[in-house]
Amino acid sequence: MAKLAPSDLAQVLSKLPPQPSDNVIVGFETSDDAGVMRLNDDTALVQTVDFFTPVSDDPFVYGQVAAVNALNDVYAMGGRPLSALSIVCYPQKGDWEILAKILLGGQTQMNSEGVVILGGHSVDDQEMKFGYAVTGTIHPDRVFTNAGAKPGDILILTKPIGTGAINTAIKRGVASQATIDAVTKTMTTSAREASNAMSEFGANACTDVTGFGLLGHAFEMAKASGVTLEIDSVDVPLIIDTLEFIEQGMLTRGDKNNRVYTGDTVRFAQTVNGVMQSALFDPQTAGGLLISTTSDAAENILKSVETARVIGRVKPRVEEGTMIEVS
Repeated sequence: MAKLAPSDLAQVLSKLPPQPSDNVIVGFETSDDAGVMRLNDDTALVQTVDFFTPVSDDPFVYGQVAAVNALNDVYAMGGRPLSALSIVCYPQKGDWEILAKILLGGQTQMNSEGVVILGGHSVDDQEMKFGYAVTGTIHPDRVFTNAGAKPGDILILTKPIGTGAINTAIKRGVASQATIDAVTKTMTTSAREASNAMSEFGANACTDVTGFGLLGHAFEMAKASGVTLEIDSVDVPLIIDTLEFIEQGMLTRGDKNNRVYTGDTVRFAQTVNGVMQSALFDPQTAGGLLISTTSDAAENILKSVETARVIGRVKPRVEEGTMIEVS
């Protein structure tokens, strides 16, 4: 199931009337990963929902990835997920053993992170889709959003990118087992460790890198924070074979949609070729966290999260139209 293009979704949301509430800490206006609502001076709810079509031929792994993808939205805000509701779209005449394995994969992942599945909802649909609505908690004064990046900050990406291109290659039957294993490991790795490190050592802004690609989510951070992000493309970690598959045309519709979304706000150096540009726009499933933080905190986060890498820095907005500079 293709997601709505970001530009189309923005037009839809712009037609909705405002929802005044003194208790809303984070709504959908800044395109953050989850919503946050204050319950009292010490506790706020973090809520998100995410579901998608299969990203693995293994139903257990599909369930795992769906769980990780939804949980990461809460972790990106610095929250602690507590409970979840499953969302199931499945053909009534489908193989129920497959659905059972999907549910087991998701529940196994959720339970391993201390999250309880309370129930869910299912509909008869010829196109299989699965995911979760997740609820967590956080202190109202410790919420991380995409709007706090400051000039001088270091940009950290906690996972390699390339899941969109690689999953396309898998569907076309051209990916090696080593590549399949690598992308599966990436998609089933939770952001809990990265979130804990961010909460312990501090960060100014954070976002979960998923369907809008690294540059799409970086654009949202730059826009919300009023800064320009500098990204060193050679330092962006990639899953093995990502560039090779993109060069072979293994692109999703997200490549075009994400370019339209960012528009003219991204400036590429001449040294960044078209294949690398597509990698940076590649839509991710259960991707890593993009963290903007101080140099001291960055050093500690890098020591705590094995897969984390420095990919750039934050500077003041120099030109009104340029929000991301890629070298």
